[in-house]
Amino acid sequence: MPIKPPPKKTVVKKLATKQVPAKKVVTQKIVGSASKSDAGTPLSVVIRRRIEAQKARFHANDNISAFIKAGELEQLVDEVAQKMQGVLESLVIDTENDHNTQKTSQRVAKMFVQEVFNGRYVDQPALTKFPNVSHLNELMIIGPITVRSACSHHLCPIMGRIWIGVLPSKTSALIGLSKYSRLTEWVMCRPQIQEEAVVELADMLEKKIKPIGVAVVMEADHFCMQWRGVKDRDSKMINSVMRGSFLKDPNLRREFLSLIDKR
Repeated sequence: MPIKPPPKKTVVKKLATKQVPAKKVVTQKIVGSASKSDAGTPLSVVIRRRIEAQKARFHANDNISAFIKAGELEQLVDEVAQKMQGVLESLVIDTENDHNTQKTSQRVAKMFVQEVFNGRYVDQPALTKFPNVSHLNELMIIGPITVRSACSHHLCPIMGRIWIGVLPSKTSALIGLSKYSRLTEWVMCRPQIQEEAVVELADMLEKKIKPIGVAVVMEADHFCMQWRGVKDRDSKMINSVMRGSFLKDPNLRREFLSLIDKR
């Protein structure tokens, strides 16, 4: 009987798998409205992602207008209104049958986004600067400017007045008087604490005008103390920021404070 040759061995070669490195994703600032991939995602989440991609801060008193596109504020109002409706329902308020609260959620949402917190969502007001042709370098005082803000701890109103003192140099830019009020309102229309608000206002004025000195004094009623908590309706908060000549020259500081005291 013939001997059969042994079966040939089948050699299976293992193919080396080439490792392809993952592509690096570069996050760029979104231009235009939300992309299709954001469909179904709440607009607030989309805006938050844009901010986080740029590693920017978005505290209660920060302006985030650079991350909001045309037409999105109206959508944001609708989203806030939906969530505010949930707050009213959790407070066990019958908004279906109570005629006074049927549209409260929409009204409150519009108030927050378009009015009392508007300084977070819109660009800084445009400034018209004038050259200091006459080389003015005397003390200027603007105020009292009425301010309305909100405490970031309880979202209770802060109502008060601000005085601004400016000592321009011969080369300082001058801005129209109404712009002081507009800039003040833009800074104040955010949830914040008074101590930080006046510092931000002073920083902005220094940057825009480049004076020899700038001073800001604010006096306000805090409803988080008058309306709730200790309910002390007579207490006020007064604080000041002095920069440049106002900090170094006691006579200038004294003149400024004595003049606003008479108002």
